[in-house]
Amino acid sequence: MTDLFYLRECSSTQEKIGEFIPAENPVSVAVCTFNQTKGKGQYGNSWESGKNLNIAYSLAVPTSSINLPDHLFNFHTAVLVADFLANLTTEKVQIKWPNDIIIKNKKIAGLLVEKKMLLNEPFFVFGIGLNVLQKDFGNLSKAGSLLTQTGVLHDLEILTEQLHQYLVENISKNVNSKKTLKQLNINLFRKDLVSVFEINQIRQNGIIKEVDEAGFLIVDLENDGLKKFFHKEIELLY
Repeated sequence: MTDLFYLRECSSTQEKIGEFIPAENPVSVAVCTFNQTKGKGQYGNSWESGKNLNIAYSLAVPTSSINLPDHLFNFHTAVLVADFLANLTTEKVQIKWPNDIIIKNKKIAGLLVEKKMLLNEPFFVFGIGLNVLQKDFGNLSKAGSLLTQTGVLHDLEILTEQLHQYLVENISKNVNSKKTLKQLNINLFRKDLVSVFEINQIRQNGIIKEVDEAGFLIVDLENDGLKKFFHKEIELLY
């Protein structure tokens, strides 16, 4: 079983996790905290988290145990987290491309996958910022938590143990590119619905069609037709 280490306070679980990998045998390890002070998001973004309200969790896995291209491993982790959360609620759990988890139109989790050399071995370091008990998000109108979106109060420690066990059991189980992409597109937020997008500071209606095997988002735009985008090239405004 992959060890899980609890930290009372931590600047970033993504940065700290390397300290817990045993030098004599570089294997998978996980760390978590309920008080992360400088969380990291995807593509240099920050992740804000209230003290003792949410979960910051990171899992380091040797790349040799994952039979997926890097960009598809990112989607694989999103599918796993969505599946785990779907077992906790009757509400629909969706994935907002490329790495946000949505319940009832609110972002309740953000994911981050980094490839790092730890103890001279290549690892995927997979981080989750999961909003659990937080109710006040200030001016972040698109943010929510398990409590606000499902009405259920979760014990942070119990939920973390359940999440950890689920991820460890499934992170490298029956993994293949075709299955990962299929599950991502099944759970894709706003798929086949008319949405508003911003591209180069210009707004335009469009319909998300799918994510392709290279990780690009395919959108049928009202004015420009079928186009594909990489992250940060297009923003979904809902």
